Amino acid sequence: MPSNNRIANRYEVYQHIGQGGMADVFLATDTILNRRVAIKILRSELSTDAVAVLRFEREAQAATALSHPNIVEIYDVGEYKGHHFIVMEYCPGKTLKQMIKERGALLKEEAVDIIRQLASATAEAHRRGIIHRDIKPQNVIVKADGSVKMLDFGIALAKGSMQLTQANNVMGSVHYLAPELAHGKPATPQSDIYALGIVLFEMLTGDVPFKAESAVQVALMQMRNEFPDMLSINPMIPQPLVNIVSRATAKDPGMRYRSCDAMLSDLKTCLYPERADETPLHLEMQPVTDKAEAGKAPASNMYAAVVKKRKPRRLAVILLTIVLGILLMLGGWMGLKALGIAGKKNTDVIVPNLIGQTLADAKNTATENNLVLDTSNVAYVLTTDVEKGRIISVSPEVGSSLERGSRLQVTVSSGIGAKVKDYTGMKLADAKRDLSQYSFMKVEVQEESREDVDPGTIVRQELLAPGEMFNPNTSSSIRLIYASYPEITIPQGIVGMPIEDAVKELEDLKVQVLTSNLDTAGLSDNEIANLKTGVVISVDPQEGDTYTQQEDNYVILYYY
Repeated sequence: MPSNNRIANRYEVYQHIGQGGMADVFLATDTILNRRVAIKILRSELSTDAVAVLRFEREAQAATALSHPNIVEIYDVGEYKGHHFIVMEYCPGKTLKQMIKERGALLKEEAVDIIRQLASATAEAHRRGIIHRDIKPQNVIVKADGSVKMLDFGIALAKGSMQLTQANNVMGSVHYLAPELAHGKPATPQSDIYALGIVLFEMLTGDVPFKAESAVQVALMQMRNEFPDMLSINPMIPQPLVNIVSRATAKDPGMRYRSCDAMLSDLKTCLYPERADETPLHLEMQPVTDKAEAGKAPASNMYAAVVKKRKPRRLAVILLTIVLGILLMLGGWMGLKALGIAGKKNTDVIVPNLIGQTLADAKNTATENNLVLDTSNVAYVLTTDVEKGRIISVSPEVGSSLERGSRLQVTVSSGIGAKVKDYTGMKLADAKRDLSQYSFMKVEVQEESREDVDPGTIVRQELLAPGEMFNPNTSSSIRLIYASYPEITIPQGIVGMPIEDAVKELEDLKVQVLTSNLDTAGLSDNEIANLKTGVVISVDPQEGDTYTQQEDNYVILYYY
């Protein structure tokens, strides 16, 4: 930022309000129009980087092409004394990420209102040929009146290949990264739709669907893992909203909404009373068996939408009813005796086998047997082998003789639980990697000075004891106390040093180093010729920063 705090003799800069991977954001006053504005200023260490400057300018061009009430307006773009800047509308409020962190899951009406505004903004960008590529709650400002402003349209163009290499930025974005982008395929409107689906999931549940220690692990989960059951996290979510998230976040882009407008159309009616009993939507792999039909389907359409249907009345029950009816009509005493009914009082009925049934099916079965299932007093427990929602026991027990109209109580599986390992003596990085398989596990870490234990070794665990059972599909917490690591300071003079020399200097300090050869795609031969190649242009963490070397930590050196 200029030392006199004034840019272009017009914008008086007085407060730092945010930062990103390439730029800092300041609050300023436009002294000509006498209004508050936000100014994004390219960081000084990148001001001589031709690629960074070019991408910053492309971001400005993308943003100025858009005009929408839910997109931050761009007022001015320029350069002043070597500082590249973008002047934009100042939007006081909190980021959507801050709201979720403070409040947890939002009200369904509030979440729908926000996602409709975001989908509308994204639809306008897509009509202009612009794909956001980095939709996330951190890029959404929520104003006091509930209106939202989407930030950083075109920012992915500015980040380019650095998006997946910068340690400080990737973890904020990879949670919303569409599977095809993780595969290295180009972004499409469906990539933005996927991110909108993740944002809606987070607003309704209070957290992202996939979490892990590293960005690579999260990206793999986006590609491979099924989404957590939203209703097990927040049972108050209406089924139509669950279906919208399922459609928007389909692994196959071809199964997502065709456009943001199509998603908007669905969102407009999702809270209508007539949709309250909507059937759950499931996207399942469907093998193509007919060659003729296969030729009609798009190549990307690997999935087909199917819906769960109520299980038909079990054949055994139907057949038994028919047999009993015939026997009763004929007065077949011997037939009743063979079925074990003869000799019972007319008022007696037998408790049917409800084990393994859902509550809905069990209620029908009980009614058919002249009994009442007590759904107001159901016990839920974790199990090791019974899927969620299935009955595991009945009281009175199956086969008991009861009077007609008697009430049955059942115990239902609340999910398949997992047992906590004993992490004592394990390296912290290994324990966190193991725990990353549980998407909703919150891992707290606490260091402790110990001379008798190797740095990074867990000395004890809290909140969840070894062997304790927990539900992996709901929020749980564990605290790992580990022996502390020594600290170093990133030396001065790394930037501008030949890449090989910089690597050696850091490795001599027992630091793990990663190098990133930045992408020059899209640059002309003349632009590439003016680059300084083979030298460090930036380091993460920065020179002078305190750095703690752990198993999964790296100092990243960027160069052309």
